[in-house]
Amino acid sequence: MKSKDPQTLSSFAVAHLLIAMTMIIAGCGKSDPTKTEAAPAPPVKVVVTNVQQKTVPIYSDFVGQTKASETVDLRARVEGALQKIYFTEGTPVRKGELLFLIDKRPFEAAVQAAQAAVAKSQADLEQAKQRTDVIQAQAALVDAEATLSKTEQDLKRIRPLAAEQAVTQLELDAAVAAQKSAKAKVDAQQANVTNLEASVKYTIERAIAEVSAAQSKLVQAKLDLSYCEIYSPMDGIIGFKNVDEGNLVGRGEATLLATVSAANPLLVDVSLSEVDYLTIVDPKSGRGQGSSRIELMLANDSIHPFPGSLKVIDRKVDPATGTLKVQVSFLNPNNYLRPGQFARIRAVIASRENAVVIPQRAIVELQGAQTVMIVDDQNKVSVRTVKVGEKSDQDIIILDGLKPGERIVIEGMQKVRPGGEVVPTTGEETPVTQEG
Repeated sequence: MKSKDPQTLSSFAVAHLLIAMTMIIAGCGKSDPTKTEAAPAPPVKVVVTNVQQKTVPIYSDFVGQTKASETVDLRARVEGALQKIYFTEGTPVRKGELLFLIDKRPFEAAVQAAQAAVAKSQADLEQAKQRTDVIQAQAALVDAEATLSKTEQDLKRIRPLAAEQAVTQLELDAAVAAQKSAKAKVDAQQANVTNLEASVKYTIERAIAEVSAAQSKLVQAKLDLSYCEIYSPMDGIIGFKNVDEGNLVGRGEATLLATVSAANPLLVDVSLSEVDYLTIVDPKSGRGQGSSRIELMLANDSIHPFPGSLKVIDRKVDPATGTLKVQVSFLNPNNYLRPGQFARIRAVIASRENAVVIPQRAIVELQGAQTVMIVDDQNKVSVRTVKVGEKSDQDIIILDGLKPGERIVIEGMQKVRPGGEVVPTTGEETPVTQEG
């Protein structure tokens, strides 16, 4: 087979390339009868709302933590074996409800012993009050005084007779000696009575003191016995138990058994700036109660249904931080909230009259600008830049860019483009129609 000339091959290839290009161009010029033009996409549904004009409150948030209004540690005040536990951990308890029982038998025996000591001391006191020795001594004194009186009368009668020598000197001397002896006996009996009265007085006073000491020991024994039963000091929530039944408690120290917290009302400690304090607290109120509504925002962004009130305001502003510590009280039925939870205090610090407001979720950040999507009378969407102001709950104040009554998209912004047509709804199935 003879080989072809290279120039002939090149001309042949160019001819074939031209034919192929002609066929491609001819094919592109023809339309495929089986294909149709793509139909425009139907309008998408979006949720819209009207721009409103109204007076709105301005809130300020303060971070805090919930706190029990009262907390009491239950401790064993006497030593003994923990016999019984009557509560379930983490449940509400009522004031006066029995929670723990320590073995009472040793303390009941101590009470009986103390009662016996009181009875004995009272008997000793009664015996001391009998004063039998004093009575006998007083009777002897009376006898001695009678004898002295007789000897004095005898001496008084004999002296004149002795002067007239009607009686002998011996009889006079005997009368004098009898009078002196009677006088000495009276003095002795008087001293004996005094000594016995002092002794009896001391005995009675000592018996009274012993009665008092015995009664004090009885009171202490009864008090120790009462400590065996541990009751809830208030209505509240009891936490975990720190001991189990059968454990020895109260040895050497007051063993912590459990803790009860009263969480109704519930307290929240927060720090306010001077400006916020002056705004929230009514200076005309003598008790310092705030005139603004105070709300409690929980960790799940829900709002506690009961408003709060200022309970305690610290005496001074902290110079290091410029803040003032305050305590806010909230009703907490059924102890729904517990101490130690994270919380935010929200208070109204001002109000804005005739403010133009829209939901915060309608704002779209676009290249650093705040924008909203407007829906016109033909349900066409356009983008408008707005100037935003303060927040009010779930709304935001618009300072410039919107007028009351205009329709804005609040859901479905990602589905539409400027100039596109939409089907406006209120979040339900029924589309919104423009009035007029």
